[in-house]
Amino acid sequence: MAKRSGPRATEPPVICLDEVARSSPPPKSARRALRVLTLNLAHGRADGWHQAFLSRSAIRANLDAVASVLKREAPDAVALQEADAPSMWSGRFDHVAYLAETTRLSWFTRCDHVQGLGLKYGTALLARHRLREPLAVTFAPTPPTLSKGFVVATLEWTDHERTVRPITAVSVHLDFARGAARRKQVRELLAVLEERRSMPLVVMGDFNAAWTDDASVVRLLAEKLGLDAFKPDAPDIVTFPFVGRRLDWILASRELRVVDFRVLTDVVSDHYAVLCDLEWNEGG
Repeated sequence: MAKRSGPRATEPPVICLDEVARSSPPPKSARRALRVLTLNLAHGRADGWHQAFLSRSAIRANLDAVASVLKREAPDAVALQEADAPSMWSGRFDHVAYLAETTRLSWFTRCDHVQGLGLKYGTALLARHRLREPLAVTFAPTPPTLSKGFVVATLEWTDHERTVRPITAVSVHLDFARGAARRKQVRELLAVLEERRSMPLVVMGDFNAAWTDDASVVRLLAEKLGLDAFKPDAPDIVTFPFVGRRLDWILASRELRVVDFRVLTDVVSDHYAVLCDLEWNEGG
């Protein structure tokens, strides 16, 4: 597989917190479907004003609420954005590792797109099944917005019949302020994903854009890579209630088909989590 080069691309480690999972064959799925979920974690502040005004115990309690949702829904893979490593404004502990420990989503990889001045956060993937071949890209700076980026890895999803079906999984966060910056970032994302088209693709994250926007980056990515979204132009699907818009997306290759889609309205972030069940489209 071709490796992306460049100063902003890295190959982050894949961590497995479970010794048994690390040394054992992947567990078979309890469902026919691959269940994926995306959530902007909002630095552990839930829907509070700012994480800097919260105590470490309050942030931990907010992450416990996220963990409860993950344990209830039991996804196979989770994409996180605004996910903090130890940072001075969010309790000084690793939010991704904490969720992995408390949910048994033992496999994870991450990229901290923002690093410095006591801050360290970015995008991450958590998984119940083995992750491999991770790659992360931090987009070119778009001041005054802090850096954004994505992490991608191969998920070794083992279905209910113990067939291993590799999936390329992506967690991405795009600029919130300017459409031109988002389009530039999506072109960089496309350059990487075009190199990983040998297997089905699931792109998840906070796009800070809607399908119906002029020159929508969600549509652009879907069209270029042959991805589908559930009812992409439905006016009643909202994932960011503060402005009443659908900014968080799960896009999947046509080798996969949606059998269930839900926006979870648990208040664990200023964004809602989005969940999707995908089955192998044998005729697709």
